[in-house]
Amino acid sequence: MTEHRHHRGGEWPEHSAAFEVHDPYTGEVFATVAACDQNDARLAVEAAAEAFPAWAELSAEDKATLFLRAADVVERRRAEIAETLARETGCTIFFANFQQDLVKQELRQAANWVYLPKGEILQSNVPGTYSTAVRRPLGVVASFTPWNGANVLAWRAVLSPLAAGNTVVVKPSELAPISAGLIVAEIAEEAGFPPGVVNVVTHAPGEAKAIADEFFANPTVRCVNFIGSVKTARMLAERAGRALKRSVMELGGYNPMIVLDDVDLDYAVRTGAFSAFFHQGQICMNARKILVQRGIYSEFVERLAERARSLPMGDPKDPATIIGPLITPDAVATVHARVAEAVSAGARIVTGGRSDGQVFEPTILVDVPDSCTMSYEETFGPVVIVQPVDSADEAVEIANRPLYGLTSAILTGDTYRGFELAGRIKCGAVHVNIPTIDDEIQAPIGGVRDSGWGRTGPYSLHDFSDLIWVNVQSGQRSLPGAAFGVAARPL
Repeated sequence: MTEHRHHRGGEWPEHSAAFEVHDPYTGEVFATVAACDQNDARLAVEAAAEAFPAWAELSAEDKATLFLRAADVVERRRAEIAETLARETGCTIFFANFQQDLVKQELRQAANWVYLPKGEILQSNVPGTYSTAVRRPLGVVASFTPWNGANVLAWRAVLSPLAAGNTVVVKPSELAPISAGLIVAEIAEEAGFPPGVVNVVTHAPGEAKAIADEFFANPTVRCVNFIGSVKTARMLAERAGRALKRSVMELGGYNPMIVLDDVDLDYAVRTGAFSAFFHQGQICMNARKILVQRGIYSEFVERLAERARSLPMGDPKDPATIIGPLITPDAVATVHARVAEAVSAGARIVTGGRSDGQVFEPTILVDVPDSCTMSYEETFGPVVIVQPVDSADEAVEIANRPLYGLTSAILTGDTYRGFELAGRIKCGAVHVNIPTIDDEIQAPIGGVRDSGWGRTGPYSLHDFSDLIWVNVQSGQRSLPGAAFGVAARPL
């Protein structure tokens, strides 16, 4: 068992209280973590505020060097971080390494973002005027990071603000305080980031409010950057509005996959299985409903069920495992309840529907009524609905019914047809002949409608900076009414 302190101002302070972190597969306690309070959050914000002026003025070369060093540290600590992710979040070793590959890409790309233009020259109607729009960092950004893509999403919540010139205080989920926060601080420190640029405040289960209270009350925090559930986002966005703080929200989705009848069926089955069951269905990008044209529907369902039954389940630390545990016993209970509700309403389980401990079988449901919760709400588990449609038009109409709009996919043998349909899907990302899960840090990943606002990658730098008009007159400008020294002419 390991012990972990929180991190602020380049230090790891001792703390009188701690909470336990459990391995989702074994149920064992594998770590204790500092249980911070509102005062700790205040001190972390103060440390970030103190570090901000120097970080904002640090040269692009120096910032880029730090990001590249951090990428090297991630690569060197690969095996250790993978094991921590597996033990803390139940993700498989495959997904743990997948995350770290993305983190390295993020860090190396962020090293280039610091060289992007920070403004533009504007045209002025007044002769002799040099007019510019300049981007300036906000100050301190408070980033809330989730447990489900803990490592990659924690870095994503930190890198964009840092690249824009801000300092950051991270509040990781209590379900993954190490992977979603403390590892980031460790790597930043090892890479040589100045003290106070990255700070992490951890808290016990049920104690997030005290940390959030400080972020919203403290005028030094200029932006709340949240990755998580829609339910929590509604509360945070309301508080941000009252406090007149900027907010950036990357939220959940109800992600449709459309399978047209001209598709390569083997590829469609592989893509559907990956989209639905990767990381036990605990990614906001997982496919929740697969809409299949009726001519291939029965065969698609049969083949998908066969593939689902073949996926190795069990210990996430075993490299052969594809389906590991859900994050908590409550998560397992929720999935069971959603499946039971659907079955009681007339749905049929094609395969799965059972659990062993916190490992839930890959599950396929058909004939699910629209009134069932699973038909319109994100269910974080390895469960997918497969539904027949008579046409592509019907599939698009059904895909657009939920108010979410994060990601989607269209599988077809006719790429042009897929591109045409993509323009009709109300999602932040539409992937043609690609899984619903795709992640390239240079792309503008983010949701529309109830899936949030703001984007990732270089597009996100606008979210974490202010646009300032700097207007310079060469010589003296002719002022209206000679600056009131001459009476206005009568009409």
